[in-house]
Amino acid sequence: MTITADTDHRSGDADTLALSALGWVLADEARAERLLALTGLTPDVLRDSLTERSTLAAVLDYLAGHEPDLLLAADALNVTPERLAAARQELAE
Repeated sequence: MTITADTDHRSGDADTLALSALGWVLADEARAERLLALTGLTPDVLRDSLTERSTLAAVLDYLAGHEPDLLLAADALNVTPERLAAARQELAE
């Protein structure tokens, strides 16, 4: 899966932003393995729960826990790191 830099996310689109962030994470094998290890998700559980807000929030939690990835993801998705953090908060509500 490839996430291009022309992706433009609007406010209030936390689910889509989290899915895009997940795509960005999964594009890098080491980053994807770290996501699975730190969240406890398995590929099957991740696949089966892609529409669950708790899963999407876990992806954004993962990014928030590692600032270099948070900054890289924000840049790749054309959003601010603060927007990713706000999306995580929206999904947790």
